[in-house]
Formats: sequence, structure tokens, C-alpha cells
Amino acid sequence: MRRPIPLLQAIGPGILMAGAAIGGSHLVSSTQAGARFGWALLGLLLLVNLFKYPFFLYGQRYTAATGETLLHGFRRLGKPYLAAFFGVNLVNAFLNIAGVAMITASLAMSMGADSLAIPLAELTLLIIAICAMIIILGRYHLLDQVAKVVMVVLGISTLAAVFLAWSNPIEQVVGFTAESPWNMASLGFIILFMGWMPAPIDVAAWPTLWMVEKQKDTGYRPTMKETMVDFHLGYIGTVVLAILFLALGAMVIHGSGEEYSMASATFANQFLHLYTSMIGSWAYWLIAIAAFSAMFSTTLTCVDGYPRSLAMCTVLLGGKEEERRFRRLHWQWILASALVGYLLIKLLLTNLGNMLQVAMVISFLTSPVFAWIYFRAISAPWVPEEYRPGPFLRALSWAGIAFFIGFTLLFLWWFVVF
Repeated sequence: MRRPIPLLQAIGPGILMAGAAIGGSHLVSSTQAGARFGWALLGLLLLVNLFKYPFFLYGQRYTAATGETLLHGFRRLGKPYLAAFFGVNLVNAFLNIAGVAMITASLAMSMGADSLAIPLAELTLLIIAICAMIIILGRYHLLDQVAKVVMVVLGISTLAAVFLAWSNPIEQVVGFTAESPWNMASLGFIILFMGWMPAPIDVAAWPTLWMVEKQKDTGYRPTMKETMVDFHLGYIGTVVLAILFLALGAMVIHGSGEEYSMASATFANQFLHLYTSMIGSWAYWLIAIAAFSAMFSTTLTCVDGYPRSLAMCTVLLGGKEEERRFRRLHWQWILASALVGYLLIKLLLTNLGNMLQVAMVISFLTSPVFAWIYFRAISAPWVPEEYRPGPFLRALSWAGIAFFIGFTLLFLWWFVVF
């Protein structure tokens, strides 16, 4: 019997991270950036991905170097670090799970689920419940398999759509004047765009937890080189897909005279029209299933990732680390996330746009906190010296932290003044 190729056993956590990232940031903000500003934000897209790169890298590198999760590293630094991560992660968890689940539900309604006469909030809760059952019954193995299939399907369909859009450029309406993003009036959108690009920084802690689960699933501990291959496959994949979605907005909607709304049902209908207007009505269900699969994968990974990290924080802060206790807490946090997310949708926010804007802004404003904690963990003395950041990564890390702090202060000033 042939032994599995070690590298194939290592591939998974980085792909799952990509599955979590390609949802709201790509389908919503990247497409809208291209629709509003054409190619003007391509440089900013690449820049924010560059500045977030080291902090996503540090998560998987830390676990490969030490054999423990990044959250264990936070506890080693001191419980205040772990408590800070827990507190900020708690806020992001409820908002982001609700946000991505609402996008998934809105796509489902555009695909015919509206005939069931189920309100959007209740359909969102149902989708979260389905994800919860998959996680509880299928655990890590099913998560891993779903993410890989979705990435292949989405990648192929998006590449095909961009090629067809490039081959059949739209005619801009007479008198069209391109909107500039480089003014204070557009700063709010810029922050939204960067908040989930390619994903909130707190997501970088999830692959370290998934790495531990994959080792239990396969019985194999990947080398540092194999772990870095897995990470870069996922991270580069998210950047490429972000560029492709921006390209779709720039080539199909920008200058067409069509308004691009973030209201729930309107957004879903427009997104599907974005593809079928290029490929043809025959491709509606192919594209609809690909888009829904992408968002369902994102919802699935978020419903697992946030509660998993919160459960591990709870265990580590309590000081009693037991597998059975962790599993129980994981399920309890999934239930809490579902209920709070439902209440946010039902009682506080009235449409998808508001939900996403709040989630994206908070994700960006908390970026300096997460970035600093990750940098402290990977630079700790118990991490083997060869795996700590070298001069380039250290410089890039400090530049990223300064970038996040600078834009955070600029946004707070803009919010108060404007």
C-alpha cells in the first residue's frame, strides 16, 4: 500500500484560511471597488495584502516551530495578551458570522429560497445551524474537504468570467466620469475595503488551531517547509481572487451606468447578473452555485473558526486544558454565536449593507491590536531563533502596524469631523 505524500497531508489549514477569506471581502468589497473606481484601488489592494502578509504568516509559522497553537503563545506572553485577543475576537465573531451568513442567505433567496417564504433573518439562522451540524458531526475532516472543492470550483469559474469580460468589454455610457477614491468623502469605503482584505487579521489564529486538528486527523506533523507551502497556496490564492473580483467590477459594471447596491437581495441579484450578462443566461445556475458555495464555505469556516478560537481562549484563561472540555466549549460558543448573530440581524440592523459596514470597520480598527500581539508571539524567546522574523519581516511588520494605526487615527478623525 502506497503511503500518502507528506506534502498532501500538510495541505489544508492554509486552504481553509483562504476559504474563510474569499467570501465577503471578495464578492462584496472587491467587486464594489472595481464597480465604483475601476482599477484605481488595485495598488491599495496589493498594499494592504502586503502589510497583512507577515501577520497571517506568523500564525502557521509559530505552530510549525513550536508544536503549539498561537493562542498558547499568547498565554505564554501573559494572560492580558490572551484576554485582549479574546475580547476583540468576541466582538468580531458575532458581527462577522452574522455578516457572511446574511450574504449566503441573500444568495440563497436569489436562487429560489424566497419561495419558501422564510424571512432573511430566519434563513440566515438556518444556514448557521446547518454549518453547526456539519462541524459537530463532521469535525475537521469535512471542513478540510469542503474548502478544497470550493476553492477549485470558484477559481475556475472566476477565471473564466474574467477572461470573457476581457474579451467582451462593455461600452461606457456617454458622459461617464470616473469617481476618484482619493478624497475624504471616500475614506469610509476605503476603510471598509481594507477591513476584510484579504480577511480580518484575527482569522490568522485559526490555521494554528486547524493545524493541530489536522495532525490528529492524519497522524502527521508537517515540516516548516510543508507548512509554508500550505500557507502560501492559501494566501496567494486569496490575493489573486481579490484581483479577479476587482477586475470583474472594473470591466463589467464600472462606466455601465448601473448602480451597485449592498442591500441584501439587490446585492445578490446584481452579483449573479454580473456573471450571466457576460457568459449568458445558460450559465446562471453554474455561477449561482459557485457563488453560493464560496459564501457557504466562508460561513462554515467562520462558524467553526471564531467559536474554536473563543473556546481555546476560554480553556487557556481558565487554566484547565482538557480535550473534552474544549469540545464542549466549542459547541457552546457555536450556539452562542448563532443566537447573538440572529439577534443582531433581527433587532439591531435592517439590511446587509449596515451589517457588513459595521463588521468591516471593526475588523480594520482592531488590526493594530492583533498585529502587535502576533508580532510579539513570533518574536518570543521560546520560538527557535531561525523561525523568528528576520530583518525584512521585522521591517514589514512595523510598517504594517504603522499603516494600520495611521489609517485608524485618520478614520476616527474623519468620523468625528465629517
